[in-house]
Amino acid sequence: MRLRLMTLMLAVFSLTACENKQSDGTGASGSDQMLVVFSSRHYDSDYALYDAFEKETGVDVRTIEADGDLLVERLKSDGARSPADVIITVDAGRLWRAEQEGLFAPLQSDILDDAIPAAMRHPDGLWYGLASRARVLVYATDRVEEDQLSGYESLADPVFKGRVCARSSGNIYNISLLAALIDRWGPEKAQDWASSVAANFARDPLGGDTDQIKAVAAGECDVALVNHYYFARLMNDEKDKDIVSSLAVFWPNAGEGVHVNVSGAGVAKNAPNPELAKRFIEFAVSEQPQRFFAELTNEYPAATAVKYDNSALAELGEFKADPISLLKLGENQAEAQRLFDRAGWP
Repeated sequence: MRLRLMTLMLAVFSLTACENKQSDGTGASGSDQMLVVFSSRHYDSDYALYDAFEKETGVDVRTIEADGDLLVERLKSDGARSPADVIITVDAGRLWRAEQEGLFAPLQSDILDDAIPAAMRHPDGLWYGLASRARVLVYATDRVEEDQLSGYESLADPVFKGRVCARSSGNIYNISLLAALIDRWGPEKAQDWASSVAANFARDPLGGDTDQIKAVAAGECDVALVNHYYFARLMNDEKDKDIVSSLAVFWPNAGEGVHVNVSGAGVAKNAPNPELAKRFIEFAVSEQPQRFFAELTNEYPAATAVKYDNSALAELGEFKADPISLLKLGENQAEAQRLFDRAGWP
């Protein structure tokens, strides 16, 4: 069986193993090869990926899961003793942090370069996007007219005074968005935007993206800033779909387009099995695993040529993505946090 190792204690990084799935009852995968994946993701799509790779190769995949920042600290603490072969984390900002700590080994792969667009991978092959998500506006159709919305600028419009919900400024999704807006507009306009959005809050930031959507549905606010897949997840869930029945997604296509971010993977610098790690990442961008991301997690495949079956994503429609280099999301994140702090965005 494959063991999923979960980090439980921040201070000492103690680990506990829990059973993930049954195999042949022997407690092993039938192979003496083992791949260790450090991941900040905890989605069904990823577990399906691990299982598919095991079935394809006979390799025993084990994972250590933790918050992205804790994962980086664990890798730094372990140093050359790290058992990690593959690092997977959410958001280009966190990939950049891991890169700055020297945690990735360069990877050269024609398979990966052909499958993943240049905008969704590191130019030196330190990491490759696996799945992408768009930062969108969700609004109440009975309280907001679609023509009142344009781009992200709409959230700063005085017409939405006391009507906006968003996550905290410390959230990496918001930090990366503002980092992109700094690149798009320059720091002065980005500062004005952050200050004006904070002044338009219906309430102090509270909870995650799903909480912002539910707040719009409950009438606590009229428009919210969220990642698209949280909305699609509710659309696809029979017990929750009523929550979004009176809501709609607006794509902020104005200007450079919609802010798109990635979850990505790279080979760990001290990987015990670097060739096996490369094989895993190449497998992760093949058709079946890429469909897992769309069909099980409501994300978009980073391998953009892959077709998938997801009625919610189809209903959300198409959008124009901002062509920004995702490296800018990391390079500008410290300045983005400073602007948030000055704006009084909690």
